[in-house]
Amino acid sequence: MDKNNSLVKLENAGVYRSSKWLVRGISFEINKGQIVTLIGPNGSGKTTTAKMILNILDTDEGMATSNTSKMAYVPQKINIDWTMPLRVIDFMKITNNLNNTQITDSLTMTGVDKLLYNQIHSLSGGEFQRVLIARAIAKKPDLLVLDEPVQGVDFNGEIALYNLIKKISSTLNCGILLISHDMHFVMSTTDHVICLNGHICCSGNPSSVVKNPEYIKLFGEHNSETLSYYQHQHDHSHNNDGSVSN
Repeated sequence: MDKNNSLVKLENAGVYRSSKWLVRGISFEINKGQIVTLIGPNGSGKTTTAKMILNILDTDEGMATSNTSKMAYVPQKINIDWTMPLRVIDFMKITNNLNNTQITDSLTMTGVDKLLYNQIHSLSGGEFQRVLIARAIAKKPDLLVLDEPVQGVDFNGEIALYNLIKKISSTLNCGILLISHDMHFVMSTTDHVICLNGHICCSGNPSSVVKNPEYIKLFGEHNSETLSYYQHQHDHSHNNDGSVSN
């Protein structure tokens, strides 16, 4: 790919902790406008790999190269005192020097601008996830990392969130790294899939990965057949609320 589009790159990267390799031999690149997804069983090194990309974890072997410092991260879990009175606008400003225009624009892009003065504790799982993403994209990052973004969100909310992720990638021309085990929507959204189990078992476009013997070994023949069928049948689009449009 064009070097001018390259945002981050791992080359034979690994992390060694507590007398064992958490991940080893990891090599891939994320480019502008590209959605890359890490999949794999629990403990396979997905979050560790993302932290190498974000320069949160140093590599113990290999290299992590960044061509941008404009990165944003939405973690899998965030600790909030849900009993504390906290409006969306206040939450957006916590440890984040944002002006009102940045806040409004990012909340509008994620479809929750009407919730600006709502209490955080009153939001649904999907609404809160959209606020988290809005907070992450408010400064227009070159790279957005989302760790299990649809966790705790209902089915229609999942569809709407993945539509939103594609919209963000297109609008901001940013690279997106997803971490997810929600295979159906991973396969319908992603440009490039990387299957991890301490190392890269297989990688490529979704249709090739689901046919790979290493993927089938990890997730099962039935799962592979189901996902292949899903991809073939998914010939429609979804609105922001998850409803279907032809």
